[in-house]
Amino acid sequence: MTEQPHGTRVGVDIGGTFTDVVAVRDGEVTVTKTPSTPDEPERGVMNGLDESEAAAGYAPDAVDFFSHGTTVATNAVLEGTWADTALVTTEGFRDALEIGRQDRPDIYDFDAEKAEPVVPRDRRFTVPERLDERGTVLRELDEDAVREVAAAIDGTGVSAVAVCLLFAFENPTHERRVAEILREELPDVSVSRSSTVLPEIREYERSVTTSLNAALKPVMSDYVGDLEREVRGRGVDAAVKLMQSNGGLIDADAARERPVNTLLSGPAAGVQGATHVADRAGYSDLITMDMGGTSCDVSLVQDGEPVVSTDVAVGDYTVGVPMIDVHTVGSGGGSVAWVDAGGALRVGPRSAGADPGPICYGRGGERPTTTDAHLLLGRIDPEGFLPEDRDVGVADVRAAFAELGDELGMGPEETAQGVLDVANANMGRALRVVSVERGHDPREFALVAFGGAGPLHAPTLAAELDVPTVLVPRTAGALSALGLLISDVGYDYSQSMVRPWAGVDAETVATAFAELRAEGDSELAAEDVLPARREFERVADLRYEGQSFDVSVPLPDGEVDDGMLATIERRFHERHESRYGHADPEEPVELVTLRLHARGVVDSPETAAVAADGTVADAVAERREVRFAGDAYDAPIYDRDLLPAGGEFDGPAVVEGPESTVVLRPGQSAEVDPDGTLVVDTGVAK
Repeated sequence: MTEQPHGTRVGVDIGGTFTDVVAVRDGEVTVTKTPSTPDEPERGVMNGLDESEAAAGYAPDAVDFFSHGTTVATNAVLEGTWADTALVTTEGFRDALEIGRQDRPDIYDFDAEKAEPVVPRDRRFTVPERLDERGTVLRELDEDAVREVAAAIDGTGVSAVAVCLLFAFENPTHERRVAEILREELPDVSVSRSSTVLPEIREYERSVTTSLNAALKPVMSDYVGDLEREVRGRGVDAAVKLMQSNGGLIDADAARERPVNTLLSGPAAGVQGATHVADRAGYSDLITMDMGGTSCDVSLVQDGEPVVSTDVAVGDYTVGVPMIDVHTVGSGGGSVAWVDAGGALRVGPRSAGADPGPICYGRGGERPTTTDAHLLLGRIDPEGFLPEDRDVGVADVRAAFAELGDELGMGPEETAQGVLDVANANMGRALRVVSVERGHDPREFALVAFGGAGPLHAPTLAAELDVPTVLVPRTAGALSALGLLISDVGYDYSQSMVRPWAGVDAETVATAFAELRAEGDSELAAEDVLPARREFERVADLRYEGQSFDVSVPLPDGEVDDGMLATIERRFHERHESRYGHADPEEPVELVTLRLHARGVVDSPETAAVAADGTVADAVAERREVRFAGDAYDAPIYDRDLLPAGGEFDGPAVVEGPESTVVLRPGQSAEVDPDGTLVVDTGVAK
């Protein structure tokens, strides 16, 4: 048997429609896509690895880096399919989880109902104990009462327990002891405590985050266990790493222990991949747009760093752990078009998904989708897209749009264009949420389009938002999987310390950061990250006294002393002015939370550059009628794999790649950079 070369890196991302696998071997990037298997996601991963190994020609034992973006935790939250969970909290605070925030889902709807609490009231228990706001013990923990609570929990049959005691972020002693007793009395039940999951102020956020982590632990443990077993069974010896919501990788054991950190695993990988590709193309301020089969995820990158937030909602729940700030709308290639009761055309949020998928997939889909609209208007090649073994053709797609058009008084092509216009309006609103509504001028950013459907829409959306440049990576259809291969190992730590800033001394801050760094060093060491590859970023969250919202201020390098504290305060006022349009250096300031991000730097794989041989004319596969806003154009159809580096061409045009298609409107142009990224000039003034 021929010995296989080692050094193959594999990234696997599960989407709502497809499971993407990217393998990098000797600089060559191989992308494979297989249908996702929602009921058994690990089966989709194995199917993807089968195809990847065959396409790229590597053996399982040649894989020395394996990373994975998962939707398991996300789907469990969205569908409410987490494990039955109990909550133990301080006596008198049983209902903090249910009271939640004071705001309503709809401020003008007096009948609006809040989301059901993660843990129902009959599984919420209290124990006698009390700390003050600085962690001083006011009432000792009643350990006998904890054992009585453990017996009561045992009778509920739950498989997980969350422990969230008042002010445990200042002093975790009582929480630790409660957890110890619960593990003694309930050895088969997993336990999560807030002083580990989220040691920060705000009772509701801390309670819901800890409860979700507890509820997701059995789900993630089963999935990761099955995945590791399958991967090992096929001969892959590399450690399994999973993407977190903050854009950093963690090992499988850490993912089991802190599954709440993986809620935006897939979208975060996409933003990381987009940031990497854009940086190589010379762009650092980005709006990223990931449009797959079921949804469109948009995010912002400034100065080469994705914007991270601790106030991101996943489904009905606001989770307090650091996440790349991703805004999602239900608009994807499989979004179904329909007419509402008022006679208006709507697109999504219901999706045809992977099964049956759009009509043109030939798997039994009957309702027209966004992808079907592109096919009818010539943006997708019917000959190359429609499955040869399925009895489906363009006539079936046109018939579906004719039926939908009858309700609207429009012809099939006009209806298809209407579907795309509505889908673009949905996504345009999402792009404005992360840019204009947060004080950013889209004209100062480039739009990075990826996902199987993103490049079909991005040039049009960018022109409408006055974004001058669109970047379409070579592996746009599987960029999230590529992002898994270039992301660093990353852990986040925090410690709330609510104190007047004037009373904070440098030694206290330095000591707190030293303790956080020790935790980071320990976990990075456990992942075999060498000391020279470890980086640490320190941040302080501050606010004016009486405010509810914090401003994060990165600390400069160096030792924490009085001079640094003065610098932090000055930067707080500057950032407050930038974000809110005003600041008052005379107002007293509060320290809220200290944060540390520990990073284990990973070497990004080298990828082969695109050849400069040949001409753009050589890449023209055919000419086809393509429609824009009701007008038909005889447009060139380019084979993306044949476009040379440095090649330039004008729209209208369609660029067809193995896993995504780019559509240039009339008046737009594009150039191929050395990495194969298409740099689209949208035609708006720069």
